[in-house]
Amino acid sequence: MPKPGVAPPESLVQTACPLDCPDACTLDVTVRGGRVTKIDGSKDNHITDGYICAKVRTFHERVYGDDRLLYPAIRRGAKGSGQFKRATWDDALDLVVSKMQEARASAPETILPLCYGGSNGMLTQDFADAILFRRLGASRLLRTVCAAPTGAANMGLYGKMASTSYEDYPQAKLIVVWGVNPGVSGIHIMPFLKEARDNGAYVVVIDPRSTTVARQADLHLAVRPGTDLPVALAIHRYLFEEGHADEAFLAEHARGAASLRERAKEWTFARAAEVSGVAADQIRQLAGRYVKAAPALVKCGWGLERNRNGGSAAAAVLALPAVAGKFGVRGGGFSMSNSASWNIERPWITEPEPPTRAMNMNKVGRFLTEPEGLPVNLLFVYNCNPVAILPDQRRVIKGLEREDLFTVVFDQVLTDTAMYADVVLPATTFLEHYDTARGYGPITLQLGKPVIDAVGESRPNHDVFMDLARRLDLAVDGDPADELEGMLAVLSGLPTKIGDDLREWWKAAPPNGGRPIQFVDVFPKTPDQKIDLFPEALNKQAPKGLYGFQPDPGTAEFPLALITPASDRTISSTLGELPRPAVTLEMNPEDAAARNIDDGAPIRVWNALGEVLVKAHLTPLLRPGTVAMPKGVWRRHTANGFTSNALAPDTLADLGGGACFNDARVQVARRGK
Repeated sequence: MPKPGVAPPESLVQTACPLDCPDACTLDVTVRGGRVTKIDGSKDNHITDGYICAKVRTFHERVYGDDRLLYPAIRRGAKGSGQFKRATWDDALDLVVSKMQEARASAPETILPLCYGGSNGMLTQDFADAILFRRLGASRLLRTVCAAPTGAANMGLYGKMASTSYEDYPQAKLIVVWGVNPGVSGIHIMPFLKEARDNGAYVVVIDPRSTTVARQADLHLAVRPGTDLPVALAIHRYLFEEGHADEAFLAEHARGAASLRERAKEWTFARAAEVSGVAADQIRQLAGRYVKAAPALVKCGWGLERNRNGGSAAAAVLALPAVAGKFGVRGGGFSMSNSASWNIERPWITEPEPPTRAMNMNKVGRFLTEPEGLPVNLLFVYNCNPVAILPDQRRVIKGLEREDLFTVVFDQVLTDTAMYADVVLPATTFLEHYDTARGYGPITLQLGKPVIDAVGESRPNHDVFMDLARRLDLAVDGDPADELEGMLAVLSGLPTKIGDDLREWWKAAPPNGGRPIQFVDVFPKTPDQKIDLFPEALNKQAPKGLYGFQPDPGTAEFPLALITPASDRTISSTLGELPRPAVTLEMNPEDAAARNIDDGAPIRVWNALGEVLVKAHLTPLLRPGTVAMPKGVWRRHTANGFTSNALAPDTLADLGGGACFNDARVQVARRGK
């Protein structure tokens, strides 16, 4: 113990950030007297390169914040009141176990684990939790709130082939940044984009908003939300009809080109311009430059998937380098998620998946309020904040208010969802437990280590789920007894023996030290290693067939497209509890003038699903006809306690059962004083 008046010793501890971002930064964490005092980027990781986003830089505000859950608690007031009575872990888990036993005895599929693990590694998601819920025979959750349409497209066309990594962007002579804003999510692309521009690369951004990246680009196509598909198909038409398709490459490495060509035939530049709201000359300019540039790279993001045409749009974008023959050179091809690049089979999950019903998480509100077949009577929420992230927010809340629904929330802070829990359980943050951090932009794999002791009575995911398994008599010989044994099981199950320093893994295991050249080092993971430009399974799944365009859902009553882009304040909804400037609705001045709305005016945003009360922020950086509120907002940040998700339909994208947040169509009016 330090002497009175003497500062406690300070230490620097290295760990890795597992939060839902492509970059997976290496962190240098300063600890004094057992408390985190500073978080910074490590120079040991050439991607992190000594800097990190502002979100993680202040993550210790979550660790020690007023909303941190410090002990288990049991509800004592009305659901939604946030009134809880402190409990011991034994008492809280005994109550949870008794409810699980009741459900298991009657119908195990009335139990639904609700989670989305973008901010978790291989230990804190899909290990002990998977073992527990599989042995219980619970319903299965389809985690489709994000990346499902793009993932389906990538899997169908390429089998999730590894993509171009950040480090090779500077080799490209043209880069198309499509449906992503790396200025607020995946910030470590930015130096590589700048280097590419300094090397003479022509940068194109396709986004309804004039983001920082768009304002720095050579060409910005401000498309209407949901119209990326016609723009991509118009470029395909140009490639095929004007003799710019690489027929030799397609003959050797692809199938389905004729079907793609047929679907693209109707999309002239003029028709795509009419639908998308961008000038035909801009689309033509992009197509012409794309043909001539070598290497040419398409960075496909997740923003273009959040609508009824999202899967086909992603497929059309990902097909461009195949048709144009842009593979086979460093800095060429496409860049997307590298989440599947490791080919890790997770042998540590010892329980096979049961044939229980699968429930799309975008429909949770309906499952809770309008069940078809067995109702959901026990909801176990972890690694997720459904009130803040799922569509049709009012319906989700109505379901959580059911008195006959027993809800467990296992989280780090008192989330909007935890307010409706019957039992809350405190979880550790990534600074307090072991985990892995996988970069899905750069191909990296790192070991996350605890830098401080668990705060309060919080416990790691692995320990709690294995504890529940033991209490339910579901544990078997060989199950890891605790978090450390679980981490050792993960390490021993990885395909390459790498010891403790996972950061060395990316230098040896992936092709070219984590910098693969597509069609040189890596090839499609389809059965015949060929690109399938028209997968029949996807064609059958899409309501109008693959690459079939569904028109805008706007009406005269609700004409404005509401989009919900990522912000610089939250990672999905993580960190949404921290203080922030008032949430506003971004509007183009033309749309505001037509409604007699001034900058800063109190407004009502509504449609048939609900309404949100905020203030207006007028900006020419958003195209007319489109309004925007950030995703990940918590209820406390609006005047009436509802967020943009209250206006988002629970309809599904054409592929993968994905969410259609950007299909929300709304009206806006000034509120009286």
